[in-house]
Amino acid sequence: MNKITIAIDGFSSTGKSTLAKELAKKLEYVYVDTGAMYRAVTLHAMQNGLIENGDIDRESLLKELDGIDMKFVFNQELGFAEMFLNGENVEKDIRTLGVSKNVSQVAEIKEVRSRLVSLQKEMGKDKGIVMDGRDIGTVVFPEAELKIFMTASPEKRAVRRYKELLDRGEDVKYEDILENVQKRDYIDSHRETSPLKKAEGAVEFDNSDMGLVQQFERMYEHSLRVIAKHQA
Repeated sequence: MNKITIAIDGFSSTGKSTLAKELAKKLEYVYVDTGAMYRAVTLHAMQNGLIENGDIDRESLLKELDGIDMKFVFNQELGFAEMFLNGENVEKDIRTLGVSKNVSQVAEIKEVRSRLVSLQKEMGKDKGIVMDGRDIGTVVFPEAELKIFMTASPEKRAVRRYKELLDRGEDVKYEDILENVQKRDYIDSHRETSPLKKAEGAVEFDNSDMGLVQQFERMYEHSLRVIAKHQA
């Protein structure tokens, strides 16, 4: 059976990664969380003193960029791949609010995007992949057979993120989360290089008032229809 490329874009905390993981698992496709790659670069910068109070030492970061070792390592128990940075599992570290506050600024750096997009294109060259991020359908795989653009209200997304961080034991405030969501929306949508926008031909999917099971079932059925169409 011929496999396709599934590109999922959208705003932060819309559940892109959750949906992408489940689709990949059900379809027996490879899953790639491109957001984890940008978060890993951000964490590296934070660990090495290249970000101070939101200001990025851009020149130093770019000098180190090619030497940053990022790889996805499949976790059999979890059923998906985790991010390893310079040989260490940082899957939990890259999901903190501290990284979230800085990742959009790092991701808007042209050279960073160019480097990671190149890696992402290589990962998906054989199709049979579900990749989520901000520019997958517009830049990485504009030829993807199925493109999905996910959205939800900032308030609903902030609540989801707030609960997620509380469950991880972080001491956070809802107001800070909402502010971060709104700030990231603006930066992601207004950056000069690869701004977040709905790709041509993408299916827009607002899950503001939809549960995980319902949204997965709807997108899985749609995926099957698109796959069947490309078998004809």
